[in-house]
Order: sequence, then structure tokens, then C-alpha cells
Amino acid sequence: MTRQTGDVPALLAEAWASWAERGAALDEASWGLATRLPGWTVRDLYAHVAPVPEMFAGLRGALVDGPAEVTTGVGILRAYNRPGGIAHTAAEQVAETAKQTAAAAEPAELVARFGAEGPAALAGIADLAPTAAVAHPLLGSVTVGALGEVALMEATVHLLDLIAAIGGPPPSDGALHFTRALLAEVADPVAFIEAAAGRGTTAVLPVIR
Repeated sequence: MTRQTGDVPALLAEAWASWAERGAALDEASWGLATRLPGWTVRDLYAHVAPVPEMFAGLRGALVDGPAEVTTGVGILRAYNRPGGIAHTAAEQVAETAKQTAAAAEPAELVARFGAEGPAALAGIADLAPTAAVAHPLLGSVTVGALGEVALMEATVHLLDLIAAIGGPPPSDGALHFTRALLAEVADPVAFIEAAAGRGTTAVLPVIR
């Protein structure tokens, strides 16, 4: 099963626009507010999620021939979150990188990455098919669509973290429904169904770190 449709780029651009709008309304004190992620401020959160245009531009140079080894966001998330996966081993490094980026970038720069630079970079690769394969340093090769699915999930999950810190309206229905379906599919199907139906005894959640 896959959700690699034309809706993902549009939903991702919409999510980024929401980040930009909320960031533009923050005062100086709000950027330093704590979030529910231990040790992370609002500014750290923005720095972590903000799109990096160079990464999108780099996808064109990373194209490879043949089918990708990982074709869905579910596949990426399962690999990252397995025991000993990068979601666990690199967690401290990810947090430190977010803090370093936050310290080096002014809030206005972070807002611009969501509001202008990221969307422009995304539009610049609109001609790449979701099934196009690109080299990946950990997974061999993945599809462009799978990367987009993970980016949308990240933007949505962390937008909920932001809302918990500063308030504001929820993410779009489209982003919420997409992310819910994606995360549910990461879980073992039998274990998830039995847990959702009140029949399972095996711990199912969380499915990502």
C-alpha cells in the first residue's frame, strides 16, 4: 500500500505555509519558549523542521536507474525506528544539530525557509515522478515520493509539538489524516488492529521515536 500521490507535495507546502504564518506572528520571547520535547525551545523546533532547499535541489543529482529499494514512507520509518535504527542511535546528534542551526539562524531566516525558500525548492523538483529513485546514504535508494511522505509526517507531528507550546489552530485535516494513516501502517498490522479493538496485550505505540 502507498500514498505516493500528487496530494503529498501540496499538503507539504500547505504545512510549511502554516509554520511560516505562525512563526511570523511570534514575538522574541515566544521563540525561547520550552516545548514538550525535553530541552527543545520553539526556535530549536523551527530549526529542526525548516526545509533545506539544497537538499531538494540535490535530489536531481542523486537520481539512480532502476527501481528503488525503499518505495514508501512506511519503509523508511520502519528502517529508521527498528531497534538500533538511526532514530535511536542519532537522537542526541539530531537534537544538537537543531540547537546549532537555531543559534546560527535568525527567526526571520527560519520563517523564510518555510514561507519562500522551501516551497520554491519543492516546486523546482515538481517534474520528478514520485516513483523516481534517488541514492540514500543508509537505505541504498528510496523514491522521491517516499521522502515526501516522511517530510509531510515530520512537518505535521512537529506542528502539533509547536501548537502544544504556543497554541493556535490544528494542522489541516488533510495533513492529519495522511499522518494518522502513515503512522498506523508503520505498526505491525495484527498487533495494531488488536490494540485498536481492545483485544491486544502487546505494546504497539509509539511506532516512531
